[in-house]
Amino acid sequence: MIHIGVIGLGAVGERLIKGFLNKEEIKLSICDTSIERLQYIKDTYHVENSFTYYKDVLKAMDIDAVYVAVPPKFHEKIVKDAIAAGKHLLCEKPLANSVEEGKRMLKAVEGTNLVNAMHFPLNYQDSIVQLEKLIKDNVIGDVRRINLKMHFPHWPRLWQQNNWVASREQGGFILEVGVHWIQLIQRFFGKIDAVKSTLQFPEDPSLCENGIVAEMKLEDGTPILIDGLSNIGGEEQLEFAIYGTNGTMMIRSWRKLFVAKNGEDLQEIQLEAIEGNQLIDEFIKGIKGEPAELYTFSNGYHAQVVLEALRNPQNNDWQTLTY
Repeated sequence: MIHIGVIGLGAVGERLIKGFLNKEEIKLSICDTSIERLQYIKDTYHVENSFTYYKDVLKAMDIDAVYVAVPPKFHEKIVKDAIAAGKHLLCEKPLANSVEEGKRMLKAVEGTNLVNAMHFPLNYQDSIVQLEKLIKDNVIGDVRRINLKMHFPHWPRLWQQNNWVASREQGGFILEVGVHWIQLIQRFFGKIDAVKSTLQFPEDPSLCENGIVAEMKLEDGTPILIDGLSNIGGEEQLEFAIYGTNGTMMIRSWRKLFVAKNGEDLQEIQLEAIEGNQLIDEFIKGIKGEPAELYTFSNGYHAQVVLEALRNPQNNDWQTLTY
């Protein structure tokens, strides 16, 4: 039996709780500062062990690992305390609330024998697994350009209404959504070398961005374009497109995969369920000391460097990134 403590019971934390409880070999404890939220999760999912203070979770000798699902500005403190307590780690994205925090977290876990994993679920998704196969098979030839479009009628999204996701301090769709695709780009194509961005903000200085137009470059010079808007008319649009010398591949609405050869219309690929790896299963393997497909704090840190450059433009000029 593997005992996991879930610290933070927001909408995303609740999603993984459902996944944890589907595994017979996992025992769960939960922690949140909100008594109301804690009681709701206990009653809904029949979890017996609960805490209101995260350090009490870390003091529990039978807890093997923690899933840190609190807002980003609290990640560093909890993660470093968990490392000191010898607990394996699964951390929500983004890794931290700044590059400096992320670097300290990465340094703290390096040299330990602790599992350090990020919640980057797209890596295990059928459409992304198939996309990776098409990239490796060179189906569309050499990559000419990568585009990321993020349009949201509501931000925060209606299922994710809370203060921090809307805040300029630690929220916004660049951090919350862009991080997934930046991590994937760097996984598939290598480090992003330079960033240039222009942001738009609402009048309220406490609120996050409502627009971004950005350019990025891979180390080989391949351009990446970002078009982001929130609080607009119309439907939510999420498109991740890779344009090659021989064709195009595109993910729409997070999960739908489309492919076309040059001059042809995009056709949706009907995906069969792939018997691939899943995050919770891989996390369990890692805790057991078995080989596992996990995306670590290092992956999270490399994404954080790009995120912070996007969120902090330098006079509409290029920023060369250092990792």
